[in-house]
Amino acid sequence: MKTYRSKIDWWLILLILGIFGYPIAEGILSDQYGLSLTMLSILLLLFWMFSKIKYVIEGTLLKVWWVKIDILSIKRIYKTNNPLSSPALSLDRMAIVYNTYDEVLISPKLKKEFIDELLKINPSIIVEI
Repeated sequence: MKTYRSKIDWWLILLILGIFGYPIAEGILSDQYGLSLTMLSILLLLFWMFSKIKYVIEGTLLKVWWVKIDILSIKRIYKTNNPLSSPALSLDRMAIVYNTYDEVLISPKLKKEFIDELLKINPSIIVEI
């Protein structure tokens, strides 16, 4: 079993801190501690979720969050900067096309290592990175 963490764009972290930091500070300064506590709780939940984003290769399965992908069904991997919601914390992403029309966007920190590991299992994957 090999585990790969998601790459993290620091601007994303700063954006999230800015979005949540202002209401937290405003709540404290205006004695609205409920607002601060709520926003802080959401912020901590987001960071906890971010820390759990990983891609696991176990046997011939690739696990991305709750999705299990048969590596032998992967057709193509290509580079994308698509900002759609996905289990990726960076816009330096790649799309994995599997089955007939299924696709998942991911952003492993060790991209080359990750692709090489997939190719060991399924050498017929077309890589366009």
